[in-house]
Amino acid sequence: MSDPRTLAIDPDDTADDPGVEIPPELPVLPLRDTVLFPNSFMPLAVAREASVRLIDEAGGPDRLIAVFTQRDASVEEPREEDLYQVGTATRIHKLFKLPDGSLRLIVQGLRRLHLGRVTQLHPYLRAEVTPADEEAKPADLIEIDALMRNVKTTFQQVVSLSPLLSDDLQQLAQNIGEAGRLADFIASSLATIGTPVKQEVLETLDVRARLDLLNRTLIKELEVLELGSKIQSQVQSEVGKNQREYFLREQMKAIQRELGEDDDQAKEIEELRGKIEAAGMPEAVLKEAVRELDRLAKMPVAAAEYTVSRTYLDWLVAVPWNKRTDEVIDLKRTKSILDADHSDLEKAKDRILEYLAVRKLNPGVKGPILCFVGPPGVGKTSLARSIATSLDRKFVRVSLGGMRDEAEIRGHRRTYIGALPGQVIQGLRRAESKNPVFILDEIDKLGADFRGDPASALLEVLDPEQNSTFRDHYLDVPFDLSEVLFITTANVLDPVPPALRDRMEVLELPGYTEEEKLKISQEHLVAKQVANHGLTDEQVTFSEAALRTIIRNYTREAGVRNLEREIGALCRKVARRRAEGDESPVAITPEVVAALLGAPKYLDEEVAERTKKPGVAIGLAWTPAGGEVLFVEATRMHGTATLTLTGHLGDVMKESARAALSWVRTHAGGLGIDPDFFKTAEIHLHVPSGAIPKDGPSAGVTMVTALASELTGRPVRGDVAMTGEITLSGKVLPVGGIKEKVLAARRAGLGTIVLPHQNEKSVNEDLSEELRHDLRIHFVSTIDEVLALALAPAADAERAGESPVATEASVG
Repeated sequence: MSDPRTLAIDPDDTADDPGVEIPPELPVLPLRDTVLFPNSFMPLAVAREASVRLIDEAGGPDRLIAVFTQRDASVEEPREEDLYQVGTATRIHKLFKLPDGSLRLIVQGLRRLHLGRVTQLHPYLRAEVTPADEEAKPADLIEIDALMRNVKTTFQQVVSLSPLLSDDLQQLAQNIGEAGRLADFIASSLATIGTPVKQEVLETLDVRARLDLLNRTLIKELEVLELGSKIQSQVQSEVGKNQREYFLREQMKAIQRELGEDDDQAKEIEELRGKIEAAGMPEAVLKEAVRELDRLAKMPVAAAEYTVSRTYLDWLVAVPWNKRTDEVIDLKRTKSILDADHSDLEKAKDRILEYLAVRKLNPGVKGPILCFVGPPGVGKTSLARSIATSLDRKFVRVSLGGMRDEAEIRGHRRTYIGALPGQVIQGLRRAESKNPVFILDEIDKLGADFRGDPASALLEVLDPEQNSTFRDHYLDVPFDLSEVLFITTANVLDPVPPALRDRMEVLELPGYTEEEKLKISQEHLVAKQVANHGLTDEQVTFSEAALRTIIRNYTREAGVRNLEREIGALCRKVARRRAEGDESPVAITPEVVAALLGAPKYLDEEVAERTKKPGVAIGLAWTPAGGEVLFVEATRMHGTATLTLTGHLGDVMKESARAALSWVRTHAGGLGIDPDFFKTAEIHLHVPSGAIPKDGPSAGVTMVTALASELTGRPVRGDVAMTGEITLSGKVLPVGGIKEKVLAARRAGLGTIVLPHQNEKSVNEDLSEELRHDLRIHFVSTIDEVLALALAPAADAERAGESPVATEASVG
């Protein structure tokens, strides 16, 4: 243990004692973080047990020991390899024992030593030592003299600038005429240079090289001190300026009081100043806020610009510059919350849990921009709310539906009357946190007009590489959005610009199956509607059969909104009955559902009824609201080679109809149709619900089936639905939206589904065993396979009761 302070002793008092002879072996005292030079005195604090024993046993009239500095100060029991190889022969001048057993020494460095072989490790170190003599070449004397003068001059400047060095050191250094001793004295006096540098000076035996090393060290130290002095002067100047402004401001207040002027404005300014200082703004924003505040302080309260400036400052201090919610990432808790709030949606849940797992391992990772795409009512918005709940973050929702003004995102410039920040900054202010879960709802419903394109304004907001410096037009200062977890929702991605779509990771949320709807209604919807209508579970109960009746016969949707409305309608009728005096409990059964809601809106028999006659086939279509059942009707009339298409069909669908007719004409002989039928016939293809636009290639197999049914007189089986694109060569190509289409067929009570063979992988991945167990799914590659499955046998003029033999690709 050592005290790094070196005593300022007159160099004459440190002259070598010629009568002292250095023994060949000495006890070794290790020093921490300090170096003892020859011809210098130093106080030492000794506390280690081995070192205390060494001092107690140091004998002889001269009380000589060897001190060597440790390479690593943290080593408690240093060995030979832990010590530098050059140290100092030392005489103990004074010794003080303290009550705690430690010692205080005054020691004098005598001469340099080389560390030799260690002869003793315990109870303390002893080692062989040899004197290390200085080297001074006669040829270097002139250079040594020049270096001495330079070192003395530089040392004087260092002493004058350093508050840690006594002015007496300048005179002491001037009185030293020996070059080696001068270098040792100055090195031991500099408390700010590190131990490795001092040790290097001690180990440099060549006097010229030692002075050169010290000269470079002093010049570097002088530069640091001059820079520190410059910084100190600047700080004092700034403090003086601030004090001057303070005194002038106080004088101004006193003058205003003498004149009887109201000092409310001054109080308001000081209040705003305090809020600005407490807002935790970044430096650039703080600078702008202070500039605006100083500008406000000079305005009359009655000025029109005063209110504009005051409102701007209110917004600046209200924005959460440094406020954030401490999120809690617990994957098990998050999964339980998501499972409790939402049935199915496994892909979306897994992706959310993966993101949270990465964020837990790397909190600084830039999060993805998630986009939930799915039909209405499948729980996109509520899923985002559950994410916020599971993370203990604030939740902000902004609806983008119908938004046409770019300023709704970026804000209006302050030059406009009534200008405000955009919805992003407003949402963060409402949340009072800079890291909420921020949902941008209905991003596919954005519009654009002469006021700008909001979708283009979102490009910066939804780009993790850019949104750290988002600049709202109103605030006109950068704000960091990188900590916000943005989630967008859409029913369909087609209207979203490609550049914006590229910034988002799309997670598709498909529609619910009947079993999932039943589970959602039992666990969430019934309880919610019963409570909303002032009822209790004892006053009204819903049987499983009643809920299935509502799902099958009163709603036909991908989500559950209409299902919730029908349950709410039943609760309203029960509430009215109780309000009128009938307080008996009501059990909702299928019969009660029919009595209260009226006749069913959807009947399974409707599908079978429409396909009894030839020329009607059942297709499956994808819409933004989920899958739908699509009827295609074909009829033949006398005419001359004409094809008529009706039903508000798009260009792609019209081309599919022409391709279907061409294939039928090409294969008429194999189907038992007169090859020249088209010369004397007009074919009319119609897709009902003519007010609804329809397009896409997936109705190709349905059109060719309807044409073949009409021309062969064989009706299409009433329980068969199909989808797939066709080619002129008779191939059936894959299509999208398979899960939604299968759910639509299931809702309509269709038990047999014909799909393209290349969609088999999608079926296996997207459709659970529970969803497929009561469906007969056939995978086909050609139109011939489709017709074999869909058309009733030729012997039955009405309808086949059983399906033809399944192809090898069918899945039971």
